[in-house]
Amino acid sequence: MKTFAVVSLKYELEVIPAKARRTQTDNLKELERLRAVFGRVLIDSIKPHHVRAYLDKRGEQAKARANREKALLSHIINKAREWGYTDAPNPCQGVKGFKETGRDRYVSDAEFRAVWEKAGQTVRDAMDLALLTGQRPADVLKIKRADLHDGALWIVQNKTGAKRAIELTGELAQLIERINARPRVRTSAWLIQDDDGKPLGTFALRSRFDKARKAAGVSFQFRDLRAKAASDTGDLAHSQKLLGHRNREMTEHYVRARAGERVKPLR
Repeated sequence: MKTFAVVSLKYELEVIPAKARRTQTDNLKELERLRAVFGRVLIDSIKPHHVRAYLDKRGEQAKARANREKALLSHIINKAREWGYTDAPNPCQGVKGFKETGRDRYVSDAEFRAVWEKAGQTVRDAMDLALLTGQRPADVLKIKRADLHDGALWIVQNKTGAKRAIELTGELAQLIERINARPRVRTSAWLIQDDDGKPLGTFALRSRFDKARKAAGVSFQFRDLRAKAASDTGDLAHSQKLLGHRNREMTEHYVRARAGERVKPLR
């Protein structure tokens, strides 16, 4: 009979590497927390009330993260069943997670401009690129100059692994031209970089963006720009392709939750 630590190590080595890069990063962090609690416990000894207790305790800090960690625990135990380590029922089954409410923040043009005006040039570049491409913050920051070729910006999304070739036309082409033409002390491989050539990292983006939005008196988050891009196209088919959603329904929900559904009056 195997402990959770042993089974989770096999999962880490054999299952996680096949997932999208962002999911891999999240799973490894989630594994640390799960191992701290269940590491020495035999797989067969984990019961539903243990899962419930874990959820409740973890939920005091972060309900959404608690749900993600429970989902990972459930998948690991299912794999343990496949591997023949246990034939006990999955203890996560029937244990209800916390209700989550998705973000519904729509960023107006005025709000975007207010923060943009207070931001430094590197953050402005990141904001413009995020808005025009509809990509997640991490996917915007990892763009390299080598990703710009054959008339398109080539992106592989961290979270889903979806591939996108965004045409270099219109305002996006103009933005790329401005970024490349700007005089710098040093030019690096990354498109979003400071004048000294250092790429803008996630922590630096968050810190600088928070400072700019505080100065502007606006509350939206950088990640909300992805939703603004989807809403502002006015074309669900275009939004779906830009964001990399697998189906139209996902995009419809994403847009309506923020911009609202446009309806006609009674008369």
